[in-house]
Amino acid sequence: MFTTLAVLGTALGATAQQRPIDSLEGKKIDLDEVFVSAVRVTKESPVTFSNLTKEQIDPRNLGQDIPVLMNYMPAVVTTSDAGAGVGYTGIRVRGSDGSRVNVTINGIPYNDSESQGSFWVNMPDFASSTENLQLQRGVGTSTNGAGAFGASLNLLTNAISEEAYGKISTSFGSYNTLRNNLKFSTGLLNDHVEISGRLSQISSDGYIDRASSKLKSYFLQGTYKDQKTLIKALLFGGHEKTYQAWNGINAETLATNRTFNSAGMYTDDNGEIQFYDNEVDDYKQNHFQLHWNQRISAHWDTNLAFHYTRGRGYFEQYREDADFAEYGLEPIVVDGQDVNTTDLIRQKWLNNDFYGTVFSANYTKDRIKVILGGGWNKYEGQHYGEIIWAQYASNSHIRDHYYDDDADKSDFNVFSKAIYDLTDHWKLFGDLQYRRVEYNANGDETGLVDDTFHFFNPKAGITYLLDLHNNFYLSYARANREPNRDDYENGSPKPEKLNDFELGWRYLDTSVQINANMYYMRYRDQLVLTGELNEVGSPQRANVGDSYRLGLELDANFQLGSHFSLRPNIALSKNKNVDFLFERDGVLQDLGNTNISFSPDIVFGNIFTYRPLEGLQFSLLTKYVGKQYMGNIDSETSILDAYSTTDLNVQYSIETNSFIKSIVLSGLVNNVFNAKYASNGFFYTYDDDYTDPGTVTTLEEAGYYPQAGINFLLGATLNF
Repeated sequence: MFTTLAVLGTALGATAQQRPIDSLEGKKIDLDEVFVSAVRVTKESPVTFSNLTKEQIDPRNLGQDIPVLMNYMPAVVTTSDAGAGVGYTGIRVRGSDGSRVNVTINGIPYNDSESQGSFWVNMPDFASSTENLQLQRGVGTSTNGAGAFGASLNLLTNAISEEAYGKISTSFGSYNTLRNNLKFSTGLLNDHVEISGRLSQISSDGYIDRASSKLKSYFLQGTYKDQKTLIKALLFGGHEKTYQAWNGINAETLATNRTFNSAGMYTDDNGEIQFYDNEVDDYKQNHFQLHWNQRISAHWDTNLAFHYTRGRGYFEQYREDADFAEYGLEPIVVDGQDVNTTDLIRQKWLNNDFYGTVFSANYTKDRIKVILGGGWNKYEGQHYGEIIWAQYASNSHIRDHYYDDDADKSDFNVFSKAIYDLTDHWKLFGDLQYRRVEYNANGDETGLVDDTFHFFNPKAGITYLLDLHNNFYLSYARANREPNRDDYENGSPKPEKLNDFELGWRYLDTSVQINANMYYMRYRDQLVLTGELNEVGSPQRANVGDSYRLGLELDANFQLGSHFSLRPNIALSKNKNVDFLFERDGVLQDLGNTNISFSPDIVFGNIFTYRPLEGLQFSLLTKYVGKQYMGNIDSETSILDAYSTTDLNVQYSIETNSFIKSIVLSGLVNNVFNAKYASNGFFYTYDDDYTDPGTVTTLEEAGYYPQAGINFLLGATLNF
């Protein structure tokens, strides 16, 4: 099946016509892979990565978000605000949060330009339009968009289908979760054109009280191909409306009322606790992509893409006793009494446009493969607030803005990558990137921001091919990253710097695949999570001087005969702030080396699959995440306990000889053993100088985001 490791990774220069063998997956590269060849890597590259294919995703794809479907990949930790994987979800890789994971879709940047986060809720059911994805851990190879400090994640959307098809899928389950979607493809028309698409709708009450989700999305793709040309035009987007669930709960409530949600809570005129029924996040996002791949000669092919994203939405909140001054309102007199506070309902809006281009040229000849690429992207955002109701309106008028903040950001990068076959056994890798970022913002929270950054990110490595089954790699990568909007709101942040060293071994056989790697990531001015949240639930960060992450990762795939397979992985790490300073009780203290927040020392995953007969498979999925500190001072109060979960997944495909070609039945039981756990939380400290005048006492508080106990999803797909 695998002839020689010398052909590993030829996808770097792959074209539609070559269709080389990708030895990592043991199958031919799809025609569409050319669009991601500039930002992906293969086994010949000295980069640590894992792939996840549509075939691996499909059995569990019953409406949960992409981060949840990635939960069993190495060094990955996921969480869900609503507790059951629908709505707002998050991912961490090697302890780095989602804002530090560079995400691209077909090579186009997806991270929000200002927050640097990836909001998967804006693209519900996107897994149903994903052909495969690659997660590069560490700095990875040069890519477009925000610099990667924890990982790079690249998604490839649906491949061309030569045959026409139609699919109707439905799934339902716990917490009134319901997902319906419709997919179709015309197949190749006149051997050149294909049109495909998807419509989806997902709803769920959520595990947490009132943490409901109403999600809609679409995906439309048109493709043209001939012997030397491949063109794709894509339109996709979504509309999400989710009840807010970002407040979390304290330890006492966690023990007595796990599903409690304080969002929308207020006291009515009778002194009774009520909950506002529209405390929601409501956002629409639409994407356009145009890709063009051209084969120029036997050695050259090029990729050019243009993109545009339009986002618009708000979150709505009921506020009790809001201060007039905060909203630009003037004090009034009511029944002879001075009034300067009011109950009100506000909406905080974000309208933004993101557009640009990415490009690459691939050259392959004899012993060398070269990629020249880059991109230019522009973000324009408007932040503003409106009062839509007030008990006392004072001098406000309908559609008045009580704040108006504008921001724009431009991001330009160019890179050059090369792999050179020094001998039949040694391969040299080089990667140079220049990135220029300009960010301008104007707001009460951020102040006036006018920053320009120039980053040079070199990478180099070597791969040794021992024999047909083994290769080894060693690499060094430099990364730099700018602060995000919240960082500016918190003070005067510095850009981060990272030196990443990776040492790995890969073993590949027809029935066994093993990947092992060690890494050392040394940071300067790393923006680590403090544990605190802002008023809209966004994690806060601060520069910490020197810090590092040191780890060992192992993952494998064992085919145990014709019926069984085993896919275990484990990540062991030490994640430390060096000589961390903290002011406790009014005195600045050197705490020495402390644990970096939200960075467990051990993450373990395993998927055991049994296929008793053709079309039927059972999978038992296990995840263990070790103890984490939610702050950086090693406080016992900040500990997020270790947890372990087990899921059961079954899929049965029934082939028919009729108009309906097949029926696929799927079932997923999450958290089979009903573990009571929290996968995320927050921690903050504050000084109390009132209880004992003349002294300062530092107090600590923690909060948690509990996840659902045992719950299920059942689904059926009709294939036409």
